[in-house]
Amino acid sequence: MTNRLGDQLKEIREEKKITLEELSLKTRVGSEKLARYESGEEVPSEATLLKLSNALEIPISNLMDGLK
Repeated sequence: MTNRLGDQLKEIREEKKITLEELSLKTRVGSEKLARYESGEEVPSEATLLKLSNALEIPISNLMDGLK
């Protein structure tokens, strides 16, 4: 798997000037887990992708494209 999703997550988060800790609070997903998603070590579930898209205020389809 390529790390397109992780790269997208990190890029969007940084563009919005949100720290991992802030995103963790918004999504109720641990910051260590979020870091593993960004590094490509783990792939988030669809439920987590929905939480991330809501917290980042982007369409979930933007993140789903990163899984292809």
